[in-house]
This record gives sequence, structure tokens and C-alpha cells, in this order.
Amino acid sequence: MDWDDYLSPFTWRYGSEEMRSIWSETSKRRLLRRFWVALAKAQCKAALVSQAQVDDLVAHKDDIDIPKALEIEADIKHDLMAEIKTYESQCPVGGSIIHLGATSMDALDNADAIRLKDSADLIIRRLKDLLGALKARIDQTADYPCMAFTHLQSAEPTTIGYRLSQYAQDLLEDLEGLKALRIKAKGLKGAVGTCASYVQLLRSKDMSASELEDLVMKDLGLEAFDAATQVYPRKQDLRIMQALSALACSTARLAMDFRMLQSSAIGEWSESFSAHQVGSSAMPFKRNPINCEKVSSLSRYVNSLLSNAWDNASLSILERTLDDSANRRIFLSEAFLCCDEILITMAKVIGNMDIHSLNIQQNFSKYGVFASTEILLMEAVKKGANRQSMHEVIRQKSLKAWSDVQSGLPNHLREELASDPEVNKFIDASEAYALLDAEAYTGLAGSKAKAMSRRIAEAL
Repeated sequence: MDWDDYLSPFTWRYGSEEMRSIWSETSKRRLLRRFWVALAKAQCKAALVSQAQVDDLVAHKDDIDIPKALEIEADIKHDLMAEIKTYESQCPVGGSIIHLGATSMDALDNADAIRLKDSADLIIRRLKDLLGALKARIDQTADYPCMAFTHLQSAEPTTIGYRLSQYAQDLLEDLEGLKALRIKAKGLKGAVGTCASYVQLLRSKDMSASELEDLVMKDLGLEAFDAATQVYPRKQDLRIMQALSALACSTARLAMDFRMLQSSAIGEWSESFSAHQVGSSAMPFKRNPINCEKVSSLSRYVNSLLSNAWDNASLSILERTLDDSANRRIFLSEAFLCCDEILITMAKVIGNMDIHSLNIQQNFSKYGVFASTEILLMEAVKKGANRQSMHEVIRQKSLKAWSDVQSGLPNHLREELASDPEVNKFIDASEAYALLDAEAYTGLAGSKAKAMSRRIAEAL
């Protein structure tokens, strides 16, 4: 294959080499051979095969020859048997006992269970990297005030660290969900899940089919389902995809909010921008949030894959149908590769993000005083003012100030309220002016952000 063939973007653009290696064809065939070796070792203990045969399989377990296997598959139209025949041709002593007693899905589903476990472990590592980047930023910005927005309108102040804590909280839940996954294998269940072939093989031998399964699973580092059909329950794929979809939901929200804050209208955060980076082929001045846009796009794609797992689980008719096989070759690998790329990208974005203090201050100047009027109202009432009367004073002056801001004029609400005669009956001008400092009106945001940092530290 080369650049003249169709290549998936996951072949070279998205996902790490480490994740691509897990889902590579070479890795898959190595895992199949690992299963066959484990099976032969257990059967040797049951006196079904010889140690010499096992040693021969071990000696050639890494001699992957995909071109030969594909040539055989083109003739016999069975991918697993083609790999068995390829392996057999390399093992003059042990080749004849490869796959003894097994059905195709004994090999394939156990190999898949290993790939799924390895992939989930890698995603957990990537997620911890992102949480570590968020923790570092939260520590830096726990008390850094900025305007909060509700309904995409300026609201009250918060802190950058507390805003980041919201995303970290979601991601911590995703981490717990991924850690809670118990990825199991089919085990040795045979053609319809009854273990009949293994029972037959072990007749008159001093080992049961269950004991044989236990030996193979221990060798592979897997736990087997108690019950299976020809395949392990496809509900497991659904649980895995639900965990990945939930993770993608969290990263999609983080990426979208970052894009909003990088927009020209707000301009408080931005992705780092390298010296030679091009933002647009048409507009040389552009600095688009391309990484967060990629994360938004890939997160959306992960969620779209969830329905495949649901359909496969719900339509796993009786003891087996093959209509899940082709899409599982695609969506399982792509879901993990997507999440791998998402987490790597988002960790870099957070680790290298630019925080624009001037724009934060300008937004405070425009909108912050509106939020701080609540402080003035409460303090005036505490000192004897009529709540409704004072509310009306503030309302009228606020509407005038808002009109000025919308017209591009400076916001003089702080000065207007601080010197208003009705306000000064209860609060003198200097005190009123101090109360209208929005940057101090962040409540418990800073302390809650620091508490979230401690939670992340415990999780990592």
C-alpha cells in the first residue's frame, strides 16, 4: 500500500504510533499466535500435545508473514484459517496441532480482549496526562478572576481555575468509568459456547475443560466470561463504547468552550500559535483554534460510532451471526484512535494555552460592574434601604450604562452609582465605589478550584 491507495486518516494522521500498533494487522496476528501458543502449552500439561510441538510454535510465533497469509486467504476465503496455514507452514514439528479443539472466535475474541484492554489502559494514561495539564493550569489560575457567561451573555465573575475545574470534574468521572471497565475474554467455549470440543478432547485425561480454560486465561492475563455463545457477549463492546462516548462528550464541551473564549468577541484564551503557522490560505491574519476544532470533530465522530456497538449487542441473534464482524474491524479501532488523538491534542492545548489578561480586563471593564450591583444592593438594604426602591435606582442606571456599552461608549456605571444621592443616603461614595469592584465578587470559586486540584492529584 502506498499514497496511490486509499488510506484511512487513522493510518497516518490521527492517533499515536502506540495506539496504531495495538490495532495493527501485525499485532493482531501476533496475538492470535500468542493464543495458540497458550492453548498448546495448556494442552501439553493435559498430555494432548508434546513439549517439542509447543517449543516449535514458540520458536516461530513472531514470524508473521502477512503477504503469504493474504495469498492463502484469497484462495480459501477464510482469514483465520489462512493465518493458521501460514503458521503451520513455518512449524514442521508443531504446525499440525495449532488451534486444536478451538473455533475461530476462541482465537479472535480472546485476541480482541487483549487489544481492548491494552487500548483502554493507553486511553487511561492519556486521560491522566490531560488531567495533569488541567491541574497545572488550575493551580496557576485558581484565583484569576474573569467574567462568566450564561446564555452566551456576560453574567457574574468566576475564576479561570474554577471554570477549568468544571471540565476536570467531568474528566475525572470519565477516568472512573474507564477504570471500572472489566474487559473479559470469551475463554475456551467452542463453536456455540458449550465447550463441547474441549470436553471431547479431554476425555480420559486428568484435566477438565474448565481447568484448561483457566490455564489459557492465566497465560494470557485475561478473565473469561462465565457464559458465552460463539462470541463473547457483545454488550461488552457497548459498555466500552459508552465509556469512550462519555469521554468524548467531556472533551467536546471543553473544546467548544475554548473555541468560544478564543473568538474575537471574547478573546480571553487562545491556542498557542507557532512562528510559521498559517491560519488561513485566504486571510493571512487568521489564528483559528484548529486543534480544538479537530477535537470537536473527532469527539462527535466517537459518539456516532456508539450505535454500531448497540446494534451488534442487540442483534447478536441466538448463538452467533456474522453481521457484526465487518463493522467491528472498523469502529473499535477508530474509536480508540479518535480518543487517543483527542486526549493528546487537548493536553497540548491546555499545556500551551495563552491567557490574554488585557482582554479579560477589558471584558471586566465593560460588563463586570453590572454583576457587582448585586453587592451594592445587598449592602444598601442591610443599612436600611428599601430593597425595591434601591433595585429601581440600580436598574435605571444599569440600562443607561448598557445602552452606552452597546453603542461603543465606556461603561460609567460604577461612577454613576457610587455618586448617586439615593445610594449615598446609606453608603458613602468611596465605599460604594469599592463595593462595585467585580473582580472581588468570585465567592468560593478560588477555594473550590484548589479543592479540585487536590482531587486530581489523588486520582493521578
